[in-house]
Amino acid sequence: MGEHSKLITKGTTPIDKSGRGTINFVKIENIENGEIKPLSKITEEENENYLRRSRLEEGDILFSIAGTLGRTAIVKQNILPANTNQALAIIRGYTFEEGFLLTALNAHVVSEFVKRNPTVGAQPNLSLEQVGSLCVSAPNTEEQTAIGSFFRTLDDTITLYKRKLEGLRELKKAYLQQMFPQAGERVPKVRFAGFEGEWAQRILGDISIKVSEKNKDNAHAETFTNSAEHGIISQRDFFDKDISNEKNLDGYFVVQPDDFVYNPRISNFAPVGPIKRNLLGRAGVMSPLYYVFRVVKGDLTFIEKFFESVCWHEFMKINGDNGVRADRFNIKDSTFEQMPIPFPDLQEQIAIGSFLHNLDIIVVDQRTKLEKLLLLKSAYLSKMFI
Repeated sequence: MGEHSKLITKGTTPIDKSGRGTINFVKIENIENGEIKPLSKITEEENENYLRRSRLEEGDILFSIAGTLGRTAIVKQNILPANTNQALAIIRGYTFEEGFLLTALNAHVVSEFVKRNPTVGAQPNLSLEQVGSLCVSAPNTEEQTAIGSFFRTLDDTITLYKRKLEGLRELKKAYLQQMFPQAGERVPKVRFAGFEGEWAQRILGDISIKVSEKNKDNAHAETFTNSAEHGIISQRDFFDKDISNEKNLDGYFVVQPDDFVYNPRISNFAPVGPIKRNLLGRAGVMSPLYYVFRVVKGDLTFIEKFFESVCWHEFMKINGDNGVRADRFNIKDSTFEQMPIPFPDLQEQIAIGSFLHNLDIIVVDQRTKLEKLLLLKSAYLSKMFI
């Protein structure tokens, strides 16, 4: 590729001590899905002193060569003036059609090259010489333009689907926030017509029973796990292997369909740990580290969606702690069972649960469409570049 373009990299990450940042500064983390996201700022003086040779120009293609390798983006006029540092190679003056080259750099042949060639040190990196040695096979200009245009259209469609999916997720998040009363309140902000009056309040121990059935004689061999992002799934599906010992599951709790499970492991998705419902339609077992309970009063879908909200987090934060391990939340079972649960009449519970369930179906459908588009793009990248 070095014969068909000019490769540039220069400089160190600047520090803006003045607070008067005036020039955009592109780092690897600013590149996401082929786009340049919100940027840092540096001053004109820092730009001239430290990064003169890495000033970006419209049409430059950025290719990450340190840390996360192979991220690409094209520099557009709207971010200029801008600079970058040595972690991003600047591909300039290329003789390929712009869209074709950007697509080619995301093809499998390039990703395989990246896997084979990084220098392993404190972090993986590629040299400009290695990037320059990358072979990009190209047809005539007319076909390059057609290929670039095709993938631009496909990428634009993928972007639209991603935005719609993100919009649906934000919509659900807003409904979860407003369709359940906030702490100290008895009426939600958003309510279906025909329902009025204050909601009752129960505690978890009133509407559920703790499940303590052990897996006697290893009657159940499938171990479940509770993922904050994916819900209750087979341990084998989540880890690509069984973590538990199949011969020693007699001490595990049996989880029946529709049972709920609290996982005390905290994460960005679940700051106090997730509570999920077993929607697999079959029984399995889970570690006794989890709290398993069976709801015996109320609509199951309503209760499930309540635990997808953050309305119960405040109770957990007030009554529990992170314990000895920073990644695990600690709360006594007896305290957990005192968690307040908002409890309207059954018909309103059913209406709320049904609405949020139907919204989930729309979200899943949109995610499936997006995944199919991404698979389609991956297939085209595999077959159109050699």
